Amino acid sequence: MATLIGTMILAIGLPAWAGITYVGLVRARRGDELPSLRPPRRRRTPARKAAWVAGLAYLAGGAVHLYGLSYMPFLFPEDACWFGVGIKAYPDSSSALPVSLVCHGIEVVPWWVNPGLLVLAVTAVTATVTSVVLAWRGSASRGVS
Repeated sequence: MATLIGTMILAIGLPAWAGITYVGLVRARRGDELPSLRPPRRRRTPARKAAWVAGLAYLAGGAVHLYGLSYMPFLFPEDACWFGVGIKAYPDSSSALPVSLVCHGIEVVPWWVNPGLLVLAVTAVTATVTSVVLAWRGSASRGVS
């Protein structure tokens, strides 16, 4: 019981005490005034929003492709079929794009990987082109060369 109480003191009490002490030191140094207000952020332009969408689509597409590649046979091909289907055999075929692994006529990779890659790729390319066009149009309207 004493060990449990000691652990709780170390886990909860010590960090809380350290935080309270730190806040007190900061307030003492600042003079207890209100924190300064941050300047307002620049408004997000449509080009910047499109660039964010493109970046997220590239990131999600990379993650989905890595997930699909986790089914691929790299070092021990027969283990890919063993873990995917339960058959200790060499795969019939495998491909990285479109992501595919066939063992004894059974597709091992989930059905949604390739359509998901296609949707994310189209989204990423479209958003990239849109971002470039909007940025160019915005700089041309301001007279920036």
